[in-house]
Amino acid sequence: MPGELLDNHGRGDASWSLPSIHPEGRKFGLIALGISLIFLLLLDWDLIGWPLLALSAGVFAFFRDPERVVPQSEGAIVSPADGLVTLIAEVEPPEELQIDDGSGIAGLPAGPVTRVSIFMSVFDVHINRAPIGGVVRRLVYLPGRFLNADLDKASEENERQHIMIERADGVRIGFTQIAGLVARRIVPFVKVGDTLGVGQRVGLIRFGSRVDVYLPAGTDSKVLLGQRVIAGETVLAEIGTRKLIEGIAQ
Repeated sequence: MPGELLDNHGRGDASWSLPSIHPEGRKFGLIALGISLIFLLLLDWDLIGWPLLALSAGVFAFFRDPERVVPQSEGAIVSPADGLVTLIAEVEPPEELQIDDGSGIAGLPAGPVTRVSIFMSVFDVHINRAPIGGVVRRLVYLPGRFLNADLDKASEENERQHIMIERADGVRIGFTQIAGLVARRIVPFVKVGDTLGVGQRVGLIRFGSRVDVYLPAGTDSKVLLGQRVIAGETVLAEIGTRKLIEGIAQ
C-alpha cells in the first residue's frame, strides 16, 4: 500500500498495481477519447477513429503516475526523473540559482559541479520528483526556445524552470526542468517555502523533455552515461562521495 515502509530485508508488503493517471492528464485523455468515439460511433469513420482511439490510450499512458519506493538513506540524492542519462559534465550551476535574489537566502555556491542530465522520451513517466527532502528556496521560470533536449545548449536556451531545495543541515541541491522539441509546458506542483520529502512529486513536463541535476561540490555521480534511471528510486549520488565508476555497454 502507498506509504508503507519497505526494506532490503524483505519487510513490508509489495504488489503490482495499475498506475494511476495524474489529474493533469485526464482531461487530455478524455478529449482524445471523446473525439475518437465521435468518429467511430457517430460518423462511422473507422480509418480515423481507431488511430485516434490508440492515441487516446497513449495520452493516458503518458500521464501515468506510478507509486515509487523512495530510498531513505541520509546522504542519498535520488533521480528526479525517469529516463536516460545522456550527459554528465563539470559545469557552473545556472546563474539564476547562484545570484542574490533578494530573499536573504543564499543560492548555490559558485564553482564547477557535476551536472547529470536525464532525457525523458514520450514513453517515459513524466512526473518529476524531489531529489532530496527539504524546503523549496527558489523556483525560477524562464521562457526560451524548444531545441532538442538532448543538446547541451538546451540547458541555457530552452524554456526551463530552476528549482533549489535546501535540507535542514544546509545542503542545497539545484535541478532544472527543461522543455524539448515536443514539450511545450512545464507544470509545477510546488511553490517557494514548501517543505518536501525526498521523492515527493514536484511537477511534470508535457510530452518529452529533460531534467538537469546539479550535485553539490565534492560529490560525483553514481550513475553512468547511457544508464536508465527511475524517478524517486535510482540513487544518483551520495552527498560528499567521490569515486570513478565505469561501465561497458553490452
